[in-house]
Amino acid sequence: METPAASIEPQGPRPVLGRDSVQVPDDQDFRSFRSECEAEVGWNLTYSKAGVSVWVQAVEMDRTLHKIKCRMECRDVPAETLYDVLHDIEYRRKWDSNVIETFDIARLTVNADVGYYSWRCPKPLKNRDVITLRSWLPMGTDYIIMNYSVKHPKYPPRKDLVRAVSIQTGYLIQSTGPKSCVITYLAQVDPKGSLPKWVVNKSSQFLAPKAMKKMYKACVKYPDWKQKHQPHFKPWLHPEQSPLPSLALSELSVQHADSLENIDESSVAESKEERTGGAGGEGSDDDTSLT
Repeated sequence: METPAASIEPQGPRPVLGRDSVQVPDDQDFRSFRSECEAEVGWNLTYSKAGVSVWVQAVEMDRTLHKIKCRMECRDVPAETLYDVLHDIEYRRKWDSNVIETFDIARLTVNADVGYYSWRCPKPLKNRDVITLRSWLPMGTDYIIMNYSVKHPKYPPRKDLVRAVSIQTGYLIQSTGPKSCVITYLAQVDPKGSLPKWVVNKSSQFLAPKAMKKMYKACVKYPDWKQKHQPHFKPWLHPEQSPLPSLALSELSVQHADSLENIDESSVAESKEERTGGAGGEGSDDDTSLT
């Protein structure tokens, strides 16, 4: 059942929305992001089932720019395990079936880096990629990871992918006990294109909940996997372990959405394979690669 949006506009996150220069988020940015994750005003509930909830918020009615917020209760998964899973790029290549390519580029500070991520979109849409500045902050038993898009001189937009823009994307992990937590995923992304309505609907009704459930399965299997794969290597907890080269902030610039090409895919119909969840499609739930 859809909850009607309140008439009062919520306060948006402070980071990056009005910035002209690249900055590493500070404590106020993290507090603002947390407040946005916990806010209820102005959000429409579109999905609620089996401990997973999804809300959407249209930023501007004449554009395809939407905010999406997903929340999931994680039983039998400590907050620190979920935090590790979201950081561990080697493990992400195992469990994230949407990933095409992902890698870290450089280290900015002890709690910030720059990375590349490309992902498969529902067929027949063009696949997307982003370059993001990612930062993270443990807060007692809770954690925040968040990112926004930047431009890196060595990684310009590719011809075979559409360069999307993360205006503000991240995770709030809140411990609810020694072996349980709640994760909230908040994303405001400009896909750089006019997307058909079925994509927006499918993202909130199917893709987002499915991605959260897949993440949960990955978390359950992570301790055993990590024991076999450099169990003590966690540079997000131990910065001295990081093999990444250092990069000055002055080498980066803010990726403004209006400087990228828009792709009109508004008339694209959903493929039969996507509708039926064929092999390898979004309906696939195979996680045998996590062993």
